[in-house]
Amino acid sequence: MNTITHRALPKRRTVTALAALALTFGAATAATPTAAAATTSEATVSAGWNDYSCKPSAAHPRPVVLVHGTFGNSVDNWLGLAPYLVKRGYCVFSFDYGQLPGVPLFHGLGPIDKSAGQLSAYVDRVLAATGAAKTDLVGHSQGGMMPRYYLKFLGGAAKVNALVGIAPDNHGTDLNGLTRLLDQFPGAKKYLDQLAPGLNDQIVGSAFLNRLNEGGDTVPGVRYTVIASKYDEVVTPYKSQFLNGPDVRNVLVQDLCPADLSEHLAIGLADRVAFHEAANALDPSHATPTTCTSN
Repeated sequence: MNTITHRALPKRRTVTALAALALTFGAATAATPTAAAATTSEATVSAGWNDYSCKPSAAHPRPVVLVHGTFGNSVDNWLGLAPYLVKRGYCVFSFDYGQLPGVPLFHGLGPIDKSAGQLSAYVDRVLAATGAAKTDLVGHSQGGMMPRYYLKFLGGAAKVNALVGIAPDNHGTDLNGLTRLLDQFPGAKKYLDQLAPGLNDQIVGSAFLNRLNEGGDTVPGVRYTVIASKYDEVVTPYKSQFLNGPDVRNVLVQDLCPADLSEHLAIGLADRVAFHEAANALDPSHATPTTCTSN
């Protein structure tokens, strides 16, 4: 083996490890980009959400902002849940965040603290349009965790009544041990941070997560709900999704429906057990029991 080839091997192995991590995140979290081919306003107003003329009712006085996951977007991630909530009388909104230059449709890849700033600006826009004093947030995967930065560091707690996280990586993920591959390749985390800092931020033990969780998981004045599946293959171990603190409700869908086989993607896109629990979290005074037949 010549010297040039020998020196190239560590870099090649690093790239291979990064590719494996990216593919794992992507395959398990990205929705199929169908409706996203249209603009957000065109695709979603016709489906009943992102209608800025919507005024919250007395029954549902707060607009709901949906926060997509890694590799997701404001349309595809919510083709199931957004119409579900609209049908129940909510004003529902969604937005894109964490965009990288030259990467269409697949978002949530930028630095998460910057993404939280995008959420802050969007919440202000929704509150101004609807006239509401506060909003409720529902997020999938990174979208269930990232808002906690907004609540804790960007003044969001004064504008948010409840945060519902569906399969959120609140304490990071080890991707069933796959992230430990990065430690075997010098400079791998640096490459990942340059390539997609939003992925690096979600690895257990990251500087971002250490800051986010230092001093406690929650902030006063906000109700928190976490909805998780024991079959989640992306945010692992699944119990790391749960929060500790006052005004927290942690829900395992298999406790409500033992036959529920939803993994990380399905629980956010199509799981009616999770959807029903999210609706209960948004309106706890009218909550009804969640079962395998909830719709």
